[in-house]
Amino acid sequence: MVIHPVRICVFFATCLLVLSNGIADETNTADATLERIRARGSLIWGADQEGGGPFVFPDERDPTRVLGFEVELAALIAESLGVRAEFSQGQWDKLPDLVDRGDIDIVLNGYEWTPNRAERYGVSIPYYIYELQLLARKDDTSLRSWEDLLQPLNGRKRRVSLLGGSAAQDYVEAFAGDRVDLSQFDGATDAMEAAQLGLSGIDANVQDLPVWNFYSSGFPEIHAVGDPVGRGYYVAMVRKQDGELLRLVNEAILKALQDGRLRRIFSQYGMWNKTQAARGLELSSDGGFVGEKSADELSPDGDKESDAKAYHSSGGWNVIRSRGPILWDAAKVTILLSVISMPLAVGIGLIMALARLYGPWYASKFSSIYVELIRGTPLVLQLYVIYFLIPKALAVLFPDIDFSFHPFWAAVAGLAVNYSAYEAEIYRAGIQAIPKGQMEAALSLGMSRGLALRRVIVPQATRLVLPPMTNDFIALFKDTAVCSVITVIELSKEYYVQARSTGAIVELGLLTAFLYLAMSYPLSMLTNYLERRLSQERRA
Repeated sequence: MVIHPVRICVFFATCLLVLSNGIADETNTADATLERIRARGSLIWGADQEGGGPFVFPDERDPTRVLGFEVELAALIAESLGVRAEFSQGQWDKLPDLVDRGDIDIVLNGYEWTPNRAERYGVSIPYYIYELQLLARKDDTSLRSWEDLLQPLNGRKRRVSLLGGSAAQDYVEAFAGDRVDLSQFDGATDAMEAAQLGLSGIDANVQDLPVWNFYSSGFPEIHAVGDPVGRGYYVAMVRKQDGELLRLVNEAILKALQDGRLRRIFSQYGMWNKTQAARGLELSSDGGFVGEKSADELSPDGDKESDAKAYHSSGGWNVIRSRGPILWDAAKVTILLSVISMPLAVGIGLIMALARLYGPWYASKFSSIYVELIRGTPLVLQLYVIYFLIPKALAVLFPDIDFSFHPFWAAVAGLAVNYSAYEAEIYRAGIQAIPKGQMEAALSLGMSRGLALRRVIVPQATRLVLPPMTNDFIALFKDTAVCSVITVIELSKEYYVQARSTGAIVELGLLTAFLYLAMSYPLSMLTNYLERRLSQERRA
């Protein structure tokens, strides 16, 4: 099939448009979205377990099951739609991209309301009003208020840990400007741990109040300083065009606030407080206004309190027994990604090397540009383009065809493409190491150039490049960690989730390191064997 040049121009123009502004799939109406949800019988909601409690975290008794107040909120919303809730794991900062792509129906993971998000997405009424809490070490008598943050300590600025890209960062930057230094972390518990230990000169932590309430007993050496500040809103997010879905989500949240179900959910996770009660929306069974509940009425129901404190009770070596099988399952994903993508990378790399050395000028030029482009851009960006950008661009060019890549195969494609550039250079060096007389001799015997390459040059080059190629294979095992940005849960991502939910950072870290070593060490042994074998053959 010949593609018209105009279509090629349109394709690249579309890619640029998607990168800058994103493309909303206007062909899916709000009614069609609800029809899909009801047809499949489930509302797919996205969140990141790595964020931990009280939002979404693995159940201590069954780590394959998730708990958290947003798990129950998702079930509540799904029930109002007449379907079940289906959890979908995704990296926190990529969740909006997943809802844009249509992989999930709704984002529900402690996303704060901002004008920018309200402009790009359909945002619900707030299901929770959060506040920010300043935390400091108990033995630091110089830090007893927010204003003390602005005072230098021993001639240096105070250093504050916080979750990168969060409302806490926005607040501290607005409050203190350049009078404090910020240390950004990917996990809330990591930021609190750094403040408790005073790592890298960190004096304090600014944390969402619900997170601090949930984890406070696990950090006995820090305490809350001053009153909570920086009030804001947690909202659910859907695509802008899914207005009917958003309307039903708002109805479900409002009804749950009025009939007390949300109060009971928040109380189970220690999140209900006067700020939530001040909304004044709850009604009694006869339709009358319900004022603030007493402390007894706000106590957690059933055994949810033990669930909420799972983080603090699951340390020790016993965690290996309960979480080890989960890490092993994630290691299998890492192995599959590696053993499928590496042969593809080698094949593509060999083709590019041959095109550069023996192809016509345009093939050689294309190969050079390909190698430099791939080597000059990060793997995470390539994965993002393959998984998010290309399907949207193709859908614009060919609206009648559904283009969608499964995350696993998108990860395979990204790894194969990324490593193919390096394999191309390895093969090029290997081929150039073969004496030119080998090709001349083969041609003099009547072989065609292609046959000479297949029978003489490439087999000899392959023997030379096997050791460095095996080293790349080992590196590929570790680079699979980047694939979590497109929702692939491999070994490193599973480690972060389980370690932050249990607090067993050392124990699970050692197990994860052992699994990576078990995967890479045999390849390292193979490399050493090949190097010795080839060295002996060359001496012979």
